[in-house]
Amino acid sequence: MRVVVGEDDVLMREGIVRLLAEAGLEVLAQAGDAEDLFRKVLAYRPDVVIVDVQMPPHRGDDGLVAAMELRHRRPTLGVLVLSQFNEESYALDLIGDRPEGVGYLLKERVGDVETFVSAIRRVASGGTALDAAVVRRMLGRDRRDDPLRQLTARERAVLAVMAEGKSNAGVAATLAISEAAVEKHVTAIFRKLDIGAGSTGHRRVLAVLAYVRNAGPRLQARAEDRPPGG
Repeated sequence: MRVVVGEDDVLMREGIVRLLAEAGLEVLAQAGDAEDLFRKVLAYRPDVVIVDVQMPPHRGDDGLVAAMELRHRRPTLGVLVLSQFNEESYALDLIGDRPEGVGYLLKERVGDVETFVSAIRRVASGGTALDAAVVRRMLGRDRRDDPLRQLTARERAVLAVMAEGKSNAGVAATLAISEAAVEKHVTAIFRKLDIGAGSTGHRRVLAVLAYVRNAGPRLQARAEDRPPGG
């Protein structure tokens, strides 16, 4: 798997590169600002780009903006964004209407090598990897027109773990329930969210997109109040 890393903090960037190399991933290039990252991703054509939200030249959300444009230019590119803020609006902007091949993790997760590398592999294969803390905030929104209100507490918990990109086995392990129970809850989630027949992977992505879309209206109203950096 081939990766390009965008992070302006030199020590953080070198640490990420070393972790990836030890995990058997090939780092094609590194960048310390959003413009250089953009050029290198288009030139090297990696499987995944890892990018910090806050990067030069403006040290605002330059990295996020670059990631969104790269997703537009290269739809098959896996994009994993790192942020020091538990900010849902960043994740919503990045995902848009297409959650395939995208991840959003808090920077503190980098130290959990297994979680970090697993997230990279998921987005590279077209899956979704959202930080558990961000997912909890999204699912905690309570709107009367929210179709997620139809779900039971257990189904919402299953959906939350699904949104992190975990398989049925991963959901079962996280929630300490059987895989059979997970399958039952997932089937109920698809039915209640009116997600019709299709491949299991595609239906799971649609379920993730359902909660993302229904977190959006409130978050859009708060977009101007987001933190100045990532």
